[in-house]
Amino acid sequence: MSVHDNDSRQAIVRRLNRIEGQVKGLNRMLATDRYCIDILHQIQATKAALTKVETELLRAHARECVDEVLEQGSLAEQREKIVELVDLFERVR
Repeated sequence: MSVHDNDSRQAIVRRLNRIEGQVKGLNRMLATDRYCIDILHQIQATKAALTKVETELLRAHARECVDEVLEQGSLAEQREKIVELVDLFERVR
């Protein structure tokens, strides 16, 4: 998958739109005083959907941006891409 091609980008947009609908559903569930466990299940489903989008984007970034720099970039550019990924993962710890 490439986020630089229109079809892949649109697929991610569709996923994010579904996630947006899930979040709106969570608001409705809270507003109508739904059972806490039902809400928590929906939160888990929403988090899982976001994780899938994140993974797809990370894979696309590795296949395109990182591969390109590793093949064609200078040593400094290569290091920069690796540090960029390390920084990304460091923030989620």
